[in-house]
Amino acid sequence: MREPDIIFPNLGIEFQNIDPVAFSIFGIEVYWYGLIIVTGVIAGLLIARYRGKQSGQDPEIYSDFLIYALVSAIIGARLYYVIFSWDSYKDNLMGILAFREGGLAIYGGVIGAVIALAIYTKIKKLNFWQMADTAAPGLALGQFIGRFGNFINMEAFGGPTDSVFAMALKASKAKIPSSMLQYVGKISGYEGSYLVVQPTFLYEASWNFVLVILLQLYTKHKKFEGEIVALYLFGYGLGRSWIEGLRTDQLFIGSTNIPVSQLLAVILVFASLAFIIIRRRQISKIDE
Repeated sequence: MREPDIIFPNLGIEFQNIDPVAFSIFGIEVYWYGLIIVTGVIAGLLIARYRGKQSGQDPEIYSDFLIYALVSAIIGARLYYVIFSWDSYKDNLMGILAFREGGLAIYGGVIGAVIALAIYTKIKKLNFWQMADTAAPGLALGQFIGRFGNFINMEAFGGPTDSVFAMALKASKAKIPSSMLQYVGKISGYEGSYLVVQPTFLYEASWNFVLVILLQLYTKHKKFEGEIVALYLFGYGLGRSWIEGLRTDQLFIGSTNIPVSQLLAVILVFASLAFIIIRRRQISKIDE
C-alpha cells in the first residue's frame, strides 16, 4: 500500500516525500516557499527589464526599484494579514514579527508595491503609469511561480471535491483548518488518511500564467499608459473573485462572513474596467 504526500487520484499523479525545508545552513532551515518566492521575484524582474528595454526605458530602473518594492510588499502583505487576523495577534503583538511562521497576503503585497512605486516615481520624476504597465506582466509571472510555494506547504486549498482535478493531501502533513477535519478519510488503494480538495493553487497559477501571455501580447496594442496594469488588475481580480470563494483559509471582514480578498477582487474588476472605459473615451474625444 502506498502513502504519498499528495495525490491527484483522477489524474494518476503522485508526489512522494514533500518536505517544506529545502536545506539547512549553519542550523538555519531554508524553506522551499522562500526559494520559490525569490525565483518568482527574479523572473518578474527579468521580464520587467526586458519590457523596459523594448519600450526605450533604462532597464536598470527596475533593478533599482526592486529593493524598495520588496520591502514595501513584505510589510504590506504582513499588515494585510495581521489586520484581518487580528484576533490571533491582539494578545501576542510580538507574533506580528514572526514572519517565519507564515501569514502573508498577496493583496497586501501588491498594495505595498504600488505605494512604493508611487513614491519612487515621484522622487525620481518618472512616469508612474509607464512603469506600472512595464512591471504588470512580471508581477503576474511572479504570482504564477509563487503559488507553487502553497503546493509545497500543502496550504491555501479549496473545499471538498471529486472533480477531475481533485487533490488529496496527506492529513498528517497538510495544514488543515478545523472546519475541514470532518472530511478527512481513506482513499482506496492507499494507506493513511487524506483530505480531498480543490487545488486552488493550481487554478490561480494557471490563471496567472494565461494572464502573463495575454498582457504581453496586448502590450503593442495598448491605447494609453496605465492600460496594461489596469488589464492586469481586471484579469487578476476576475480570477481571484472566483478562486477566493473556493478557498478554506479566507480572511473575513470583522465578524462578517464576507471574504475580504474576494470583495477586494470584485472592487478591482469594476474599478479597473471603469478606468479603462473612461480613459478610452477621453482619448476618443481628443482624436475627434
